[in-house]
Amino acid sequence: MSLSLNQTIGHLKKMMARVKDSVFPQYSDTLPEQALQDIRAELSAVASPEVASAFLERLPAVRSLVLGDVDAIAHNDPAVRSYQEIVYCYPAVTAMLYYRTAHELYLLDVPIIPRMLTEYAHGVTGIDIHPAAQIGERFAIDHGTGIVIGATSIIGNDVTLYQGVTLGAKSFSYDADGHPVDLPRHPILEDGVTVYSNASILGRITIGEGSVIGGNVWLTHSVPPRSRILQGKTQEQHFSDGAGI
Repeated sequence: MSLSLNQTIGHLKKMMARVKDSVFPQYSDTLPEQALQDIRAELSAVASPEVASAFLERLPAVRSLVLGDVDAIAHNDPAVRSYQEIVYCYPAVTAMLYYRTAHELYLLDVPIIPRMLTEYAHGVTGIDIHPAAQIGERFAIDHGTGIVIGATSIIGNDVTLYQGVTLGAKSFSYDADGHPVDLPRHPILEDGVTVYSNASILGRITIGEGSVIGGNVWLTHSVPPRSRILQGKTQEQHFSDGAGI
């Protein structure tokens, strides 16, 4: 008998609390062995015991990746005062914890649950990452509100995104019946790319290694490594009578 929506949500909330305990045991009041048992039980309830066992095998990798993301945030933000502050206060940590978990479940072909996890994180952080997206190590999100990362996006190592960045599709392909086809349609960001606030990078294009994309840029073509893509200069106009246009 399938679970209701509320039952499923309840199991997932408890599971993710224990995943967080496992990733950050120094801030947990749950014994590590109990956390693992709870993850197994809650995931078995919404998926299967086989999926739960497979995920637990991948949990050390999830922990390593999330800890790398925390280190990247600390390296990129001079306002950080402690590791604990990042874990307790930064929405990027929640977004990446849920995404890294959801991505592993997506790779295990678990239906619906990965999207439920990332959409929950989207709701509480404003950061929208599809579980199918591929994100490398030491991924830094600064502020984060309004970030969108599409399903076929590929992000390398040591990439930094600021608030409002969109990695989206420029257009879609349709089959003979008029249904959209799930083809690669989102950008590829190579290692060391930085994208500043409110930039939109659209289509299956490649942003070369070490490039910097400035704020509010609209980009629909590939750029080579170490590019600097910036807005045009601001134009100033003065009015002798003090009136605007």
